[in-house]
Amino acid sequence: MADNSFGPSGWTPDLLGTQNGKTFLITGGNSGVGFEATRLLLGKGAEVVMLNRSAERSEAAVAKLKEEFGAEARVSFVRMDLAELDSVRNAAAKVLETVPRIDAVICNAAIAQVPSQKITVDGFESMLGTNHYGHFLLCGLLFERVEQAEGRIVVVASLGYKMGIKTIQFDDMNWDHNYHQNKTYSQSKLAQMMFAYELQDRLAAANSAVEVYVCHPGSSSTSLISTSGNLATRIMFKLMSLSPLVQSAEQGAYPEVMCATEGGLDLRALYGPTGRNEWVGPVGKGTLEPFAHDKATMERLWRLSEQETGFDWEL
Repeated sequence: MADNSFGPSGWTPDLLGTQNGKTFLITGGNSGVGFEATRLLLGKGAEVVMLNRSAERSEAAVAKLKEEFGAEARVSFVRMDLAELDSVRNAAAKVLETVPRIDAVICNAAIAQVPSQKITVDGFESMLGTNHYGHFLLCGLLFERVEQAEGRIVVVASLGYKMGIKTIQFDDMNWDHNYHQNKTYSQSKLAQMMFAYELQDRLAAANSAVEVYVCHPGSSSTSLISTSGNLATRIMFKLMSLSPLVQSAEQGAYPEVMCATEGGLDLRALYGPTGRNEWVGPVGKGTLEPFAHDKATMERLWRLSEQETGFDWEL
């Protein structure tokens, strides 16, 4: 059940204090919700490093942000394609060379509703490979730097985690036999949530000060569906975006900025809009379905993720 400890207006950037001296890494920061989150953090004095696939779009985003916040605004990007594990490794190495402090890694980038099965260079179904395995590896490679700052990892999930089979299809992770743009996407987002909740458990056992939070942007007006959904999905979302059931990309950024900065949040929670269908409305603690933190499934997924990415988290 949704509840809101931030009052009737929910969490808004008015509650965001100065972020001077803090550094945030965000994947997919050059457009949509990620761009708006970057804007909100820069506006409070933070340094933001964007990890994006397109150098061209990243340069344009940096230029736009420096135009708004001044040439001295501390915003930069490292090119990274989450769908390629080597690209993630190279980007993480560059970050570790050039970014001395990480207060939060915001796992914001995603692909959604890919109409027909695509396989990444590493052999993974594209949404699982990009949304889950790419972020799993990135967070693992950067974890020590986050821990030094007693920082945070923020996983940006989706209400789409409820659309599918409500578990992980371990006997066919790539959906070779039953590929479905929504159910397969749903599994990739559920996998991200399970990664976050299992990481919480492991950090608690290791007495680590790192905090992990899970949020979702609600139904926000971004290019996510228009860039990867099929025609019918794109038309449906375009019609929805004209209705009160869709909010702005800036409002969609509130949950991830809150989870990266706000104190006193619950760990085993899903933060996002608390209004109609939890698609829109004041930002707070929403409904979290128990299957999203089924312990046996989380542990099995963790072991598989270490195996598939070739990265063992030492906690």
